Amino acid sequence: MESGNLSMIIEFILTGFPTKPELQLPLFLLFLGIYLVTVLGNLGMIILIVLSSGLHTPMYFFLSSLSFIDLCHSTVITPKMLLNFLLEENIISYPECMTQLYFFSLFAIAECHMLAVMAYDRYVAICNPLLYKVVMSHHVCFWFTVGVYTLGILGSSVHTGLMLKLFFCKTNKINHYFCDLFPLLELSCSSIYINELLVLFLSALNILTPALTILMSYILIIVSILRIRSTEGRSKAFSTCSSHISAVALFYGSAAFTYLQPSSVSSMNQGKVSSVFYTTVVPMLNPLIYSLRNKDVKSSIKKILNR
Repeated sequence: MESGNLSMIIEFILTGFPTKPELQLPLFLLFLGIYLVTVLGNLGMIILIVLSSGLHTPMYFFLSSLSFIDLCHSTVITPKMLLNFLLEENIISYPECMTQLYFFSLFAIAECHMLAVMAYDRYVAICNPLLYKVVMSHHVCFWFTVGVYTLGILGSSVHTGLMLKLFFCKTNKINHYFCDLFPLLELSCSSIYINELLVLFLSALNILTPALTILMSYILIIVSILRIRSTEGRSKAFSTCSSHISAVALFYGSAAFTYLQPSSVSSMNQGKVSSVFYTTVVPMLNPLIYSLRNKDVKSSIKKILNR
């Protein structure tokens, strides 16, 4: 038999959020609304960028990639989470759980690096505008995107591959609303020392490295912006960057709180709350932030509506 089939547990129960019965329906409607806005916002952003020739630039190419990642990331988690508010026991089979873990990890890691690539793109656009088209050519943008997804696939393959080797024989109740790393490790009867070390190592690699890249990019961007003599030019540059910074801070902050500490230290209930931000809230906010604060997007929306 394969290692994954040696588990005594063939299905898990997702406990979801510990709430009062009267709060189940309001929370269901809240998260359903967030998911619908996420789908419409990200899908709308992708379609808008594809249809608008004026948005066929590296910045919007990466933004459409981010929207695709957010759309997939939210879809992997939210529909199953919504069942927690409707069913007494939200059951997920072992193969479904491992599949959810794989794709969640893939898109979460991909988003970490895509945000770093977008920060680098803004750095080149603001600090080296004359070389922008050369540095951020179509060829470079393509390989940046390939690199982002490659890192996501490698990271998720390592996490899921090691999880498949574990033997689950404790309770089958996962203290979370999806199959996340630390809640699953708590159910294992096997040694999880290597798993925890790799979670911390890969989390540091995939969270801290892009975060430091973004930090350095924006330090250089701010220095460059302060040198701009035109008040209007300075204001436009700050407006473009501030939207990116707000999304980045929320995403990396909540992800770091969850994964950059051992499972024995972290509180699962606190982990649930912080994970809501990077699994549901940030994917909803990204298209809103980048569209509401962006004159080019607004202009393209008006042109398409006028047609």
